[in-house]
Amino acid sequence: MTTTPFPADFLWGGATAANQVEGAFDQDGKGLSVQDVMPRGISAPRSATPTPDNLKLVAIDHYNRYAEDIALFAEMGFGVYRFSIAWSRIFPKGDETEPNEAGLAFYDRVLDELEKHGIQPLVTISHYETPLHLAETYGGWASRDLIGFYERYARTLFERYGSRVKYWLTFNEINSLLHAPFMSGGIPIPDGGSVPDDVLYQAMHHELVASARATRIAREVAPGAQVGCMVLSMPIYPLSPSPADALAVLTADHANLVYGDVHTRGEYPGYFLRTLREKGIELDITDEDRDDLTNTVDFVSFSYYMSVAETADAEKKGSGEGNIMGGVQNPTLEASEWGWQIDPVGLRLVLNQFWDRWRKPLFIVENGLGARDQLVEVDGRKTVVDDYRIAYLNDHLVQVGEAIADGVRVLGYTSWGCIDIVSASTAQLSKRYGFIYVDRNDDGSGSLDRYRKKSFHWYAEVISSNGASLTR
Repeated sequence: MTTTPFPADFLWGGATAANQVEGAFDQDGKGLSVQDVMPRGISAPRSATPTPDNLKLVAIDHYNRYAEDIALFAEMGFGVYRFSIAWSRIFPKGDETEPNEAGLAFYDRVLDELEKHGIQPLVTISHYETPLHLAETYGGWASRDLIGFYERYARTLFERYGSRVKYWLTFNEINSLLHAPFMSGGIPIPDGGSVPDDVLYQAMHHELVASARATRIAREVAPGAQVGCMVLSMPIYPLSPSPADALAVLTADHANLVYGDVHTRGEYPGYFLRTLREKGIELDITDEDRDDLTNTVDFVSFSYYMSVAETADAEKKGSGEGNIMGGVQNPTLEASEWGWQIDPVGLRLVLNQFWDRWRKPLFIVENGLGARDQLVEVDGRKTVVDDYRIAYLNDHLVQVGEAIADGVRVLGYTSWGCIDIVSASTAQLSKRYGFIYVDRNDDGSGSLDRYRKKSFHWYAEVISSNGASLTR
């Protein structure tokens, strides 16, 4: 008999974000979000208005094809589907007092379809989709006003969907704010400049307070709900055995872990307060804020794509050869086509680190390989022979099983993105992640037809066997 370390109630599924799949950027009363003026991804300048070269304006037309897509997810055997609600569909400008009913009704229809197929929803409240009006009028999360706007938005969702949705995430990759202030926090970036540290740290505080308030509201309005935070994770290795490099790792680790520490412990840790002192930053923190932060999360979710190395050597650190998330290249690891170093064992390390540190159930809500797929014909059917993706996911899932055997409590795994999407980092469609190929290209051409890749059938077997089919 084949055994598996995955518990019987383990939730298998996939994940997407509204701005990367839905399209329909101006349908049914939706307002603009920051994504609608980001045609080239994270690092490129924003546009003044939506432009035809922004693939996210149509994306993969999931807004009009959600039933077809969810049926394909059900065919793979999904037990859970993580998706985000577009804030500007519910409150088009973000600061209205009444929601847009057409936007709320759309997500009712999505939930209807998921329930029809027996798939649990896992909903992200804010996934890099700050309404553009809040960015341009208030300065995004640098303004304390956004706490109240987010609070109204979250309450609206809990009141409307609280009886239908058990698992909620407050902010996607909340620790990305310091690295991508406009995408993550709607904070305008000066031309040729950067956002000052004091503004970024104050915005971070506002988001943490808003997240905690949403957690409190969920317990009042939807007592059966489970609210989690969501952080971008990556193990950080010292480039050498030097104590100085080990200390550089600790410093870099702290910069990421502070978000989870606050979400799970309800207060700022000493190492973060020291950082503020040394930077000469004094945050505006009220007594009410401190009380709000004590509303800690029920579980911790995270994305995992890569690990990084770190060093105190300024010459090596300045070489520019790190991953997208910084650091320096690890000479022991291979990399994807986009330079993301591939490290399955790192996922086991992160799971153990987070469990030992926070003692909260964990949920892996993003993990996947972006690659250039080629549509071919096999036995009369169009498909993609993506053995490279199967190998990547297999090796990472084996390490999840090892972490579970280590005693880590893992609720589930949602592969990113389970269907081809517009990449967040580069705004490309050619950087494909899905089990389902979508016929659309970087120039906007294509039929939008869906095709099952080889990995589609592989993942269906993994789910049906509860991980027993994985190659160890």
